[in-house]
Amino acid sequence: MLRPFILVAGSFCAAGASAQSSLTVFGVVDAGISRYSTKSSTYGSAALFGPRTMRQSQTVLSPSGLSSSRLGFRGTEDLGGGLAASFWLEAPLSNDTGGGISNFGRRSTLSLSGPFGELRLGRDYTASFWNDAVFDPMTVNGVGTNLIAVVNSNIAASRALATGGLLNGGLSAGTDSYLRTSNALSYFLPPNLGGFYGQVQYALPENIKVEGASAPAGTGRRGRYAGARAGWSNGAVDVALAYGESTVADTLLNKERIKTVNLGASYDFGWAKLFGELSRVKDVKERPLTAAVSGRYDGALLGLTVPVGPGLIRVSYATVKFDNGSTVPDADARTNKLAVGYVHHLSKRTALYASVARIRIRDGHNNPTVMGVTPLVLSLPAIFPQPGFTTSGGFQPRGAMGYDVGIRHTF
Repeated sequence: MLRPFILVAGSFCAAGASAQSSLTVFGVVDAGISRYSTKSSTYGSAALFGPRTMRQSQTVLSPSGLSSSRLGFRGTEDLGGGLAASFWLEAPLSNDTGGGISNFGRRSTLSLSGPFGELRLGRDYTASFWNDAVFDPMTVNGVGTNLIAVVNSNIAASRALATGGLLNGGLSAGTDSYLRTSNALSYFLPPNLGGFYGQVQYALPENIKVEGASAPAGTGRRGRYAGARAGWSNGAVDVALAYGESTVADTLLNKERIKTVNLGASYDFGWAKLFGELSRVKDVKERPLTAAVSGRYDGALLGLTVPVGPGLIRVSYATVKFDNGSTVPDADARTNKLAVGYVHHLSKRTALYASVARIRIRDGHNNPTVMGVTPLVLSLPAIFPQPGFTTSGGFQPRGAMGYDVGIRHTF
């Protein structure tokens, strides 16, 4: 899929054994014209004298309509006896503005692998995010991005900010671990288990331990992530179950955890491939002095890809429902998203693409931060500026439209 650009091989003698090492430079450059538009309308008393509508739109040259632009370096050393040491450093690129490597925030890991499996240390995808990506026919990029991933990532980021978390250059301060997590220890099963695969992961909060006094914000287990994923892939079938738990607040009077469980599956008929995912995320709040209500987000996705000559038709429909646990009428919210796209492969490395997506939101005023999703936002801050929804002055989010048309090249 990604061809080596540089290959450096050397021989090292150790106890009569020969070891091989390699370095590969790889990447993606994606550029497309993207347009996003949002619609907000008045509700309740603000609409007594007739509904009003507020629209916002923006057209940009985007670096991630089909695949996220990136530049990476990976290498492996054969240690003999089936053991290997490897590293992976992957940085986001903003080729639309000429932005280069500012960090390796996409992935930064060091691994030791062998017959026992793989031990991986560093920043990586969370175990609970993999199903959002693997079972999304739109590959969690562009306007068609998996709605479940969009909403759940916004939950984690918005709750981290609301409880005092900080984001540093797009990297988490250890509190918004939905897509990726830092300071992680991961273990992967070996690949020779008859199609069974799995992963367990734990991210260290790295906070200073304070004893003899109430723990202030930023201490305790804030930033901790723990998750696991198990699945089976054999021929046309692939199915996986994942669970993740992230601590966004951990003080005496405020404990909050985001718990994620999802089940994904796909089946390849040859003439078409079917995708599906079910997801439940709970924002669990424990506050002894207040009667805070925890929120629940139930999501479902159904998708399809159909190969047509050198091209691929992609279709996805997803829905997420918010339940705040209240008995007050009209207290919840729901959002739906339909996305359609086409990818035309000019070669193994270069493709043209076009996608369009439409979002509908019901009762968005009950959760404007999370349910008011724009077509692409996966985490805060956004990959690039996008129009938001108007949520003040009696307005609530109602819907969004977006499209991408562009070209992608991998190396």
